[in-house]
Amino acid sequence: MLLHSIILTNTWWAPTQRPVLSTLVRCFSTLSDSFASVSSCEASSRIDETCNNLLPWLERKAGVEISSTLSIGKSSYGKALYAAENIQTGDCLLKVPYGVQLSPNNLPPEITCLLGDEVGNVARVALLILREKELGKDSEWAPYITRLPRLGELNNTIFWTDKELAMIRPSPLYNETLRQKTQIEKDFSAVKLAFSQFPGKFQDFTLQEFAHAYGLVTSRAWESSKGVSLIPFADFFNHDGTSESYVLSDETLKHTEVIADRDFALGEEVRIRYGKFSNATLLLDFGFTVSCNSYDQVRFELNIPQNDRLYKQKLEILDRHFTRSVKDVNVFNSSWNSFTIKEVPSGSRRRKGVPQSLRAFGRILTCDSEQELNDLVTEAAQNDGRLARFPLKNRDSEIKAHRLLIFEISRLIEEYNNCIKLLVPSCSNLRGESVMRWRLAQDLLTGEVRVLESACAWLENYCSSL
Repeated sequence: MLLHSIILTNTWWAPTQRPVLSTLVRCFSTLSDSFASVSSCEASSRIDETCNNLLPWLERKAGVEISSTLSIGKSSYGKALYAAENIQTGDCLLKVPYGVQLSPNNLPPEITCLLGDEVGNVARVALLILREKELGKDSEWAPYITRLPRLGELNNTIFWTDKELAMIRPSPLYNETLRQKTQIEKDFSAVKLAFSQFPGKFQDFTLQEFAHAYGLVTSRAWESSKGVSLIPFADFFNHDGTSESYVLSDETLKHTEVIADRDFALGEEVRIRYGKFSNATLLLDFGFTVSCNSYDQVRFELNIPQNDRLYKQKLEILDRHFTRSVKDVNVFNSSWNSFTIKEVPSGSRRRKGVPQSLRAFGRILTCDSEQELNDLVTEAAQNDGRLARFPLKNRDSEIKAHRLLIFEISRLIEEYNNCIKLLVPSCSNLRGESVMRWRLAQDLLTGEVRVLESACAWLENYCSSL
């Protein structure tokens, strides 16, 4: 997934959407220092001298001023953007022209003409990064390319070892990570096949190098009307889930910009929000998690037991009445037996809790006769066409349907808790990068357990109220 900018075709703005794989350096789970006063001495100590020439180079290349209010600095997690002066709400933090953004259009024609439609924009920008790296100092983008995270510095789950991935096996993120790794391998094979037609003409690179470049794109690029683009300087913003600042794209003036959502003191770190992402999405796409993430959610699957004597009838009815839900940025895939559970606030009203589609599925699963199924179909036809969206008339049957959901979710919670227990003794044997990934796995699993437990509590309360 790529982040999306907000796009507008007039003098107003539209957010740009951000990509998927970033580093741990991009997120802070607390805002403890957000409003702290910072002295000029402290501010200067945070300046990253290795990046001193990046902004001047970019402004020369663009031919316009990009930012007078921000500077690249160091945080405990890596590079970040800091206020170079006092900033007020509504101030423009930066403007980056489209002409100094890296997109598939920057690939040389001799490479572009070899690539088929199966090679997507992310893979194309990854190739561009590899090409510019090979050129070294001769690359026109060298001041930017050399400051990107190096091989081995990304913590997205696609870079985890099999042993590290096993830590998150109960989570839907486990299978989504495997799916994304497979996609990267397919893109790599397609590119290598195209290049093999002209041996010696194009650079050689390994799957590991291609995956790293691919990860740089998914974690740092934005997607807008002009496609996938890396936006130098802007991609040093770290994430704050409470911020109301986004990357914005102006289609008329052909540039992207960010507007301050609040006041910032000199030397204070300035952050934006990448999106309303769950920890699973953040970990897959950016390589970090947020403690107690309010956007956490779990994809939950239910299946009709094949020994159910009404298996064929239930399957046929579900297939006929299934409606794919609106795309959610945190949902990896969707099917008729897949449901997204979000955290249910304590005290949530009776009808405001677990998804209606999941409860409807439970009602269908617990039907014991064809007549009960036919009654549900008739009821749907007489209303809005959605199946089993009303409480069953028989109280015991309604409780039975919801008790089934409680059983299945509780079983999944037990699986999560068993996995979390296994993490504790393994921590003492970990070092360096593995310790960090252990903590990320803990954040992911405990957050998803919290979501599942809130759903169970709501279902129990619902059954008690009948």
